[in-house]
Parts: sequence; structure tokens; C-alpha cells
Amino acid sequence: MNDTIAAIATASGRGGIAVIRLSGSPVPIAEKMFVPKGKTAVRDFEAYRMYPGEIDGGTFRDFGLCVLFRAPKSFTGEDVIEFHCHGGAQIARGILRRALSLGARLAERGEFTKRAFLNGKLSLASAEGMADMINGESEAEVRAGYALYGETLTRKAKAMQARLQTQLAGLDCDMDYPEEDLEFATLSEVRAALAETEAELDRLLAGYGVGKKIKQGVNVVIAGRPNAGKSSLLNALLGYDRAIVSDVPGTTRDSVEDTLEIEGVRFRLVDTAGLRESEDKIEKIGIERAKRLVRSADLLLFLSEEWTKEDDALLSEWEGLPRLIVCTKRDLGRGFPADAIVSSRTGEGVEELKRLLYERGVGESNDGAFLVEERHYAALGRAKESVRAALDAIGNVSSDLLTVDIADAWEALGEISGETASESVISEIFEKFCVGK
Repeated sequence: MNDTIAAIATASGRGGIAVIRLSGSPVPIAEKMFVPKGKTAVRDFEAYRMYPGEIDGGTFRDFGLCVLFRAPKSFTGEDVIEFHCHGGAQIARGILRRALSLGARLAERGEFTKRAFLNGKLSLASAEGMADMINGESEAEVRAGYALYGETLTRKAKAMQARLQTQLAGLDCDMDYPEEDLEFATLSEVRAALAETEAELDRLLAGYGVGKKIKQGVNVVIAGRPNAGKSSLLNALLGYDRAIVSDVPGTTRDSVEDTLEIEGVRFRLVDTAGLRESEDKIEKIGIERAKRLVRSADLLLFLSEEWTKEDDALLSEWEGLPRLIVCTKRDLGRGFPADAIVSSRTGEGVEELKRLLYERGVGESNDGAFLVEERHYAALGRAKESVRAALDAIGNVSSDLLTVDIADAWEALGEISGETASESVISEIFEKFCVGK
């Protein structure tokens, strides 16, 4: 990492300003590109202070700002220079070209963040949290990403590693000096430490279901007999007319989809064809597709205006699937025992239904501190298996065999803290970023 990298750090296109970032040894390049308004040379800049002046873009000049971040107190841990220029696309590209012509090279995807990781400025999990924040499509994803970026998971992984390392050290001492009968490495202490670690792993793993829904959204399928009010309810939940509403049975022949955000979590709502026996070839295709969509749903929203044996028969096909039973057309005096009673025409009960969708779909209040990355879930799962194997082996195997399982758990946790992550995993993580990050 002795070279200097450069990239445009702001989004492409026109805007108020653009930022071109250089990291490594950028000061000599900046001195050839920036003429400060005053007598202070770039090398003498006070760190973290904006200096106005002219930026040389090679074939043009722009009046902007330059700021120097001194190592190690910078994002990458290296010396960093940023040029803040006017936000025209050609201006930013010209300034970047000028930096490249003076010896910088174009940064790879995520290379600034990768240098921050390699220089110990942030953990691997923290870098993944940053990527989740940048790429998040809902507020809940941003909150979950921020919790990860804030080292929440890293601290827990490192604490468990430290606990396991203490037990490994004690077992090693017992093997090396058996005649000393070292009390701190007793099997009861090892068992207690492993049990505590297993409990912590269980707590983290239990949050993955919620985290996965936060990251991917909750897939909600609206189903029921024809004219149950499915399309009307979809429109009421969304707040605008997305689906065609008609009194004619069979109007909806294909699924209609849209997205609703509740408390920052994305809910993918799918309106389906009315479920009934039909001789119409096209309608039958729509009904079969509706049944397939229900089977793949995270949550079924089953609608009826008046409950019948036909509704019982339909629901029996999806026994065990999370569901909400909704009584529709409250404004017409309809009613039967249900999870929610609504009127799409007047809006009665719609907000309460949204609350139920969140509770049933997400499962608990979201503070953002959930396991959201599949890689983390897999690593914690492997750690749990190794810890469980070690607990089962205590008293039945020798200390040297016991340390193998404990060491395997430590290694698995290191994939989260970054201590044992492979180069291929590290590269894959940083490829999630844009070039300027």
C-alpha cells in the first residue's frame, strides 16, 4: 500500500459539489494541483481544515476547497487529500484525470475502506455494516447496518474469542505441566466458559430470522375467494390505486405487487387472483400461480367478507404458514371473529392492520441490532457446533482433543472479527462498495 489511489467519492452526475479523494502519499500530487488562496503550502496545511484555492484540472481550473487528513487520524489510516469542487461531472472527471496523470492510480472498488481495515481503523464486520448502510433500501436496513458499523457484533465476537483463548491457554498449561495440577484449567471452569459462550451464540443466532427480513423485506401474499376485497385492501394499504377494483369475480387474473414500508421495514405486498373453481383457462393459471405464491410467502394475509366452509378448506392447504385472518367490508356491516376487521372504503382498521403486519411479519420491535449477514450467521453456526462438541466431549476425551474443538470455535469467530478471514472473503466484502469508497 505504498502507492497513492484516487477516485471520485461523490455520486456520478451533476450536483452542488463533487469530492475527489486521494489516499497514500497524496501531498506531492496535491501541491502540483492546488494553489491555495494565501501563502500556505499544502504540505504545511493544518489537518482537518478546509483551504480555499484554485484546483488545476489540466485543461481548466476550478475554484474550490482542499483538506488534508493526516495519518493515522484519517479514514484509511494514511494521509488523505480531498478536493471539493463544483459538482459538474466533467469538472470532477477532469480533476481526477489530472491526479492520475501526476502519479496516482484509480482506486479499485472499496479500496479506501479496505485500506482502513488493513490499517486497523475498522473491523471486517464494521466494513460490512457500512456497505449495508450505503446499499440499504429501507430505514431498518440502515439502522441494522449502523449497528454493525458501530462494532456491536465485533465486540461480542472478540469477547467470546477472549473467553475461549483463556480456556485454551489453561488447557495447554495442564498438558505441558501436568504435575503442577493447575487449578485455573479445571474442567468445571472450561464447562462454565463454554456454556456461557454457547448461550451468547444462541442469542445472536436467534436474531437472524428478524435480520434476514430486515435485509430482504417481508413477503406478504394477499389471498382469498373472489370479491373478498383483496385489490381494494392493497390500494388502501399503499394509499393509492395500484390494483384494478371491480365487482366482477375474476378481475384479478395475475399477481399485482408493490412495496410498503412499516417502521422502516419493507413489506412486499402481492395481490393474487381470487381462489375458486374455474373453467376459464387464463383464470385457472392465475389461481395456480396464486397458490404457489402463498406457499412461498413469509406471511399470508387471508381475506374474507363472510366466513364459509370454503375458507376453511382453502386455509387447510397452508397449515403452519404464518397468517393474519382479515374480515373485510366493515362499512357494509360484515363481521366475524378475525385478527383484523377493516373497511378499505373508509380506511377503518387499516392502520391497525399495518401494526399487526409488522408484529407478525417481523416478530419483535426493531432496534437495528440484529444479525443481518448470511456470512456471519454461517460463522456463528460453525462456532456453535464446535462449542457444543467441546461441551459434549468434556470428561470423555483428553485435553489435547478438547482444545481442537475450542480452537475451531475461536477460528470461526475470527471470521467475524477479521482475525481469520481469508483473502477471498475480504475481497468479496469490499467489492460491495463503489470505487470512491
